[in-house]
Amino acid sequence: MSNENIIKVKDKYYIAADSTYADDRVKVLNHKNTFGIFDRWGDIRQIGEGVQGIYHEGARFISELELKINDHRPLLLSSTIKEENEIFSIDLTNPEIKTGNKVIPRGEIHISRQKFIRDDVFYEKIAFSNYGDSNRALTAGLQFDSDFKDIFEVRGIKRKLQGKKIGIFPEKNKLTIVYAGADNITRKSKITFNHRPAEVNSSGFVFFDLELPRGKSIIIEFHIQFENENGQQEAMKYQTARRKVTADLKKNKTLFAKIFTSNEQFNHWINRSEADLLSLLADTGMGKYPYAGVPWYNTAFGRDGIITAIETLLVAPEISKDVLKYLAAMQSQELDEERDAEPGKIMHETRSGELANTGEIPFKKYYGTIDATPLFAVLAGKYYRRTADIATIQELWPNIKAALDWIDQYGDIDGDGFVEYKAKSHNGLANQGWKDSFDSISHADGKLAETPIALCEAQGYVYEAKMLSADLADAVGEPETARRLRDDAKTLKERFHKYFWSEELGTFALALDGKKKPCLVNSSNVGHCLFSGIVEPEYAAKARVNLFTPDMFTGWGVRTLSSNAKRYNPMSYHNGSVWPHDNAVIAYGLGRYGYHDEVIKILRGMFDASLFIELQRLPELFCGFDRRKGEGPTAYPVACSPQAWSVAAVYLLLEALLQIRIDAVNKRVEFHQPVLPDFLESVDFKRIRLSPDEEADFSFHAHERDVGINVMRKPQNWQFVFYK
Repeated sequence: MSNENIIKVKDKYYIAADSTYADDRVKVLNHKNTFGIFDRWGDIRQIGEGVQGIYHEGARFISELELKINDHRPLLLSSTIKEENEIFSIDLTNPEIKTGNKVIPRGEIHISRQKFIRDDVFYEKIAFSNYGDSNRALTAGLQFDSDFKDIFEVRGIKRKLQGKKIGIFPEKNKLTIVYAGADNITRKSKITFNHRPAEVNSSGFVFFDLELPRGKSIIIEFHIQFENENGQQEAMKYQTARRKVTADLKKNKTLFAKIFTSNEQFNHWINRSEADLLSLLADTGMGKYPYAGVPWYNTAFGRDGIITAIETLLVAPEISKDVLKYLAAMQSQELDEERDAEPGKIMHETRSGELANTGEIPFKKYYGTIDATPLFAVLAGKYYRRTADIATIQELWPNIKAALDWIDQYGDIDGDGFVEYKAKSHNGLANQGWKDSFDSISHADGKLAETPIALCEAQGYVYEAKMLSADLADAVGEPETARRLRDDAKTLKERFHKYFWSEELGTFALALDGKKKPCLVNSSNVGHCLFSGIVEPEYAAKARVNLFTPDMFTGWGVRTLSSNAKRYNPMSYHNGSVWPHDNAVIAYGLGRYGYHDEVIKILRGMFDASLFIELQRLPELFCGFDRRKGEGPTAYPVACSPQAWSVAAVYLLLEALLQIRIDAVNKRVEFHQPVLPDFLESVDFKRIRLSPDEEADFSFHAHERDVGINVMRKPQNWQFVFYK
């Protein structure tokens, strides 16, 4: 999945990265299927790239929301998203205001705005407080409008079919804006106030006459409901909804084990990551699914959800279970080239907006991904080992087998033993690995690779999918299937080294093109091969070196592409940038082979980067310039933030560092030569769930020559094993 404008060239959709949706001063709120992009005043104004708004299920239901007092814009004091991501809080004051022959001096009126989204309803409270020496009369005005643009239209897609805005309809204390979509769905924004305004008109203006005694406050509250073919969510009073937000947060926090370290800044990074992940978890009817990212990917993506689940498997295994169940339910049952769908294939993404409904974009339920299907089986295998939840595996076994069958029957397009991709849909994505921009797979001379393309990391995912699925086959009583899968994996491993290894590069080729010519460029994709375990140890040693040469390692992290490559551009999306999830996967792979110093190097880079970034929230990616002393990483302007697999990276980085392996099948927890960097003297884990009713607490402490482990609590029937 990617966060850039999707552009269409010659009936093909490509991922591009040449636009910006806002400067770094916007504020984002999100909950489930609804998110808002506001300026620092808490307003929504179509300036710059024109992307501010409140979006619900793929459409912008509010395109204008602006507060004025006596027709003046208030002055900004400060604004912030609260620590738990739940409230956007803004402090404003008045400019100097002349009313007749009277003057209200600047700074007498404090205006507090607090807003949040819960269960697809937007709530706002505005408090006006008079700190002057006399009573004041003011007019507070709110301007609302809705353009109901599809999110892809906001991002630049030119429409063929147009819906129609019906109008704005005022009532006593309500305002309803109505739109008839080209998909024959009527959408409505319903704005309701807690008491009657002085005026509500059909232009979307709402006015309140405020008589403010000195030292007193007046509060205006309103909520916005979003109606479409699914109806609308019921609203409640502001304070009731606010209390429920707090209760929701408390309940959802039980999903995660607790991690405490000796470094307060590192603790903040962990806490911020947990809060961001909770805000991205949406109820699907089959549990909670981590939506990919805000603003443009506030929906379910297969690859992103799986990687996020793997990253959080140690501390929140329930997420993995829910991801598996949802993707199994969405698994393709048919051959449909218009959606790049084939039996057994796991979904790339799903959309519910107007353009998806009319078929102007192919993403209503789209399957153009090469790696989500093997990764689905990888997650299932890892989940079983982590939880011993055989009931879920038995339930999902037909889906897992269907995914494995897809690998053999459809994934290997030309029968050479490797999985490849080639868009079959006339308007599908051209590149279908995690680097899905149109120019992300190239040769040493810069020429783009021709399809079908076999990515190096996709072969690793298939290898691990078959190895882990063999364990699942044994568990469900299919030993012959297990034997066949292990034999297939062994053969793939041998062929992978034969065809992908390059002595010239000193590492593995990025890919094989349609003519089986290797793409001889140094890339971060190789780190994913280490992650999967497909690499033999002697080759891993060489690949590791290449990941940390100056052309690959920026000081913040591993670049997606070597700075020596023809297509290198540190400001590009996939050809030289740094992605946190990519680096976490690489670190896990390095830890798998025992390269602890390199794991520390990546962890240090990511942690240091977080300290320079607002809210200490790692974005989807940042630019791949070399680290400069005293400066933070250069921001990539269209990066999603929060982005699920980026904020979850800290958990996989810690797992790579401490080498914690939970084998619930054998009731065994192993610690393989854990290490700690110099900025972490200790790391404590509490409430690590070993089974539905069993937990453990343990801690790591740095000593002069090694790391000590203390187990404070564990079930009697579990074995804890330490390897030094």
